[in-house]
Amino acid sequence: MDFAGSHILSVDQFERADVERIFAVADRMEPYAHRRRVTKVLDGAILGSMFFEPSTRTRVSFGSAFNLLGGEVRETTGFENSAIAKGESLYDTARVLSGYSDVIAMRHPAEGSVAEFAAASRVPVINGGDGSNEHPSQALLDLYTIKSEMAGRGGGIDRLRIAMVGDLRYGRTVHSLCKLLCLFDGVQVVLVSPGELRMPADIVEEMRQAGHQVLESEALEASIAHVDIVYSTRIQEERFSSQEEADLYRGRFRLNQNIYTHHCEPNTVIMHPLPRDSRDHARELDDDLNDNPNLAIFRQTDNGVLVRMALFALILDVADQVDRHARDVNWYTAGRF
Repeated sequence: MDFAGSHILSVDQFERADVERIFAVADRMEPYAHRRRVTKVLDGAILGSMFFEPSTRTRVSFGSAFNLLGGEVRETTGFENSAIAKGESLYDTARVLSGYSDVIAMRHPAEGSVAEFAAASRVPVINGGDGSNEHPSQALLDLYTIKSEMAGRGGGIDRLRIAMVGDLRYGRTVHSLCKLLCLFDGVQVVLVSPGELRMPADIVEEMRQAGHQVLESEALEASIAHVDIVYSTRIQEERFSSQEEADLYRGRFRLNQNIYTHHCEPNTVIMHPLPRDSRDHARELDDDLNDNPNLAIFRQTDNGVLVRMALFALILDVADQVDRHARDVNWYTAGRF
C-alpha cells in the first residue's frame, strides 16, 4: 500500500510486504523510543488524540510515539469532554478537528465509527479500537513482538504455534491478530474460550482458508502444552449487558506459574494486550508470573511505541528523514532498557 496520507482502519488493508515494511521502520525507531537519541522530524506537526472510550496504554503510547518524533499532541478523552455530548455528529467533529491536526488517532465504542469519522476527515486517521471490531495497531505490535520473541528462539512467524485464550468473541485485539496471521504460512492456532465467547466464525473460516490449522477448545491445560505463544485476554466486561453476565466467565481460564511449569514447554512466550484483570476473582495472568523471563507483556507495551512511531513516520512520509533531524540525548538514560 501507499502509506503516505493513508488512513489505518483495518488490518485488511495490509499485504505481507506492508507489514514487513512497518516492522523494518519500527526497527529503526529503537534508539529514539529508548531515548538514546532525539529526532525532531515532526517538529510543528500535531496529533489529534481522540479517545471516547477508556484507555491508558494505547492513548499514551500513541502520544509518546508522536512526541518522540518531535510532534505535539492535543487530546480529547471521553464523550463528556467533547461536543458530541451536545449532539454533534461524527461528521462535524471530524471536519472540525481534522482542521486542527496533521493526523488523528481515535478510539470509539461503536463498531465502524472510526471509519465513519475517517470518511469526513481531512487528514489521515488511525483506528485505536472501534468497539469489538478491530484494533490494527495493537495487532501490529503483537505480531512485531511475536517476531522478536521467536527470532530470539531461532524461529519466525511462519509455522508459528499459538494459543489464544479468553474472551475471543469481543476481544478486538485477537480479531485483528488472527487476520494478520493469515498473511503468513503454516500457522497452528488453538482458540481457547467458553462456548459463548468463541472466536467469530468468519474469522475462523478466514484462517482456515489461509491454510492454517485451527482448533477450538475449552480445555486450557491441554491447549497450551505444545505452543510457542500463549496469548491471554481478559473478559471484555464493557461489551456485556451487565457486570453479572461478565462475572459468569471471569476467572475461567487462569494461567499461573504452577500451570505454566506443568503444562507449557520451557520457552513458551506469554502475551497479553493489557490491561490484565488482577482482581482476585479474575487473574487471567497471575502475578506469580511476573518473574518468569518468558512473560513478554511489558516488552509488548514497549514495542507499541516502536510500531506506532513507524506508522506515523510512514503516514506522514518522513520515514527516510528521521535520522537527518536527530541528535544524542543530553539526559541520563542508562539502565532504562
